Amino acid sequence: MGIPIGKLSLYTICGGIDPAATLPVMLDVGTDNPELLDDPLYMGWRHERIRGTEYDDFVDQFVETLRDRFPGVLLQWEDFAQGHAAPLLARYRDRICSFNDDIQGTAAVTLAALLAAVDATGGRLTEQTVCIVGAGSAGTGIAEQIIRAMVAGGLSEGEARSRFHLVDRHGLIHDRMDDLIDIQRPLAQPWERVGAWSTDGERVSLVETIRGARPGILIGVSGQGGIFTEEVITAMGSVVPNPIVFPLSNPTSRAEATPADVLTWTSGRAVVATGSPFPPVEIGGRRHVITQSNNVYVFPGLGAGVLAAGAPRVTDGMLIAAARRLADLAPGDHSEGLLPPMEGVREVSREVARAVALQARREGLTSLTPGELEESIQRRWWEPAYRDLPTG
Repeated sequence: MGIPIGKLSLYTICGGIDPAATLPVMLDVGTDNPELLDDPLYMGWRHERIRGTEYDDFVDQFVETLRDRFPGVLLQWEDFAQGHAAPLLARYRDRICSFNDDIQGTAAVTLAALLAAVDATGGRLTEQTVCIVGAGSAGTGIAEQIIRAMVAGGLSEGEARSRFHLVDRHGLIHDRMDDLIDIQRPLAQPWERVGAWSTDGERVSLVETIRGARPGILIGVSGQGGIFTEEVITAMGSVVPNPIVFPLSNPTSRAEATPADVLTWTSGRAVVATGSPFPPVEIGGRRHVITQSNNVYVFPGLGAGVLAAGAPRVTDGMLIAAARRLADLAPGDHSEGLLPPMEGVREVSREVARAVALQARREGLTSLTPGELEESIQRRWWEPAYRDLPTG
């Protein structure tokens, strides 16, 4: 329960959501851990974990009950396993106003940092080639979000998808693999295009992918600490002048690389953002502030904007609008990072809320005028107020 309670606390602290209007929920579907089942102090449901149709029916009953009891609710899916996260989002995103923070929130804040990083290197998002290490729900979610932003920037969907190369433990994802899951198939590269990069004729390694695809962007969501080795980062530095490297896995022990190593191996030329907090790094007399790509920059403001607009669903356009507004708030010369200082996250959330609410209006999901949307955000914005108690 610490996870939903903590997330809702951030909605209040950063997004101005009245704590009385929040409800933490944990869905307990049992456990297959025999020690827990035999533990007299275990507080969970003493039952083997349910799966398949029984699991689906249980979640469906929860969603329908929630929708009936709280018609204007915004549901945040959080911490679901890879096999459930994307299917649940696809099944319910148009049935109840909801989003998955692990997939969509992570993707939105990554897109924001990426837009700022591309701007810092003097390029354009639509010109970029991307390599993502970790082809689960987070990695594919990030890829799909950036693809949508590229399409909005003028590329065709086919052109955008051709620029993405996802790597998992078996190497580059390609269409000859027979064990791809649904979320990976649209991102699989044609073997005819990438097969020549392989030295063994079967598997394309991460380094081979970098040398063949020549990406300007490398994103890590693998959970494998240290997987961005010196060989990998040196390869990135050899194909572009200023490689954008985002080792996003957390905690720190799972980070694909440390910022100090990335910057050292590229002689300070890389642009870095991380999933965990890291101190500034000095290379060649220059101080590099390391941006933490933290979902708290997006989801509180997203929630505040959706609720203020009374939108019936969370759309891809709203997430892109949130990312673009966040990127616009980055320090002008990026010398202090790719995203605004965390100390100002409450005002950042207000700006994100405005961008999301206005996007809802553009998409016809609210009848409120811009002025009414602003008033709705202000009226709903919760501020702690403490009574003066009598003394003596």
